[in-house]
Amino acid sequence: MRKARVNTKVQLANDKVVDTIDVEDIGEKKAFCRCWKSEKFPYCDGAHTKHNNEVGDNVGPLIVKGKH
Repeated sequence: MRKARVNTKVQLANDKVVDTIDVEDIGEKKAFCRCWKSEKFPYCDGAHTKHNNEVGDNVGPLIVKGKH
């Protein structure tokens, strides 16, 4: 039996979803999506909040802070 997909909309035509972001472009901090529901993927747009409320999950973003 095949398990359900986690990613239902991001770059589905690709074998793997891979995004590269230069450390220099991080600035002070950036939030990256881990729920696969963001319209701004790979960046977080807060879509996980609706997902969590609907299904009782606790997923949140990965936050990367730039070093100053």
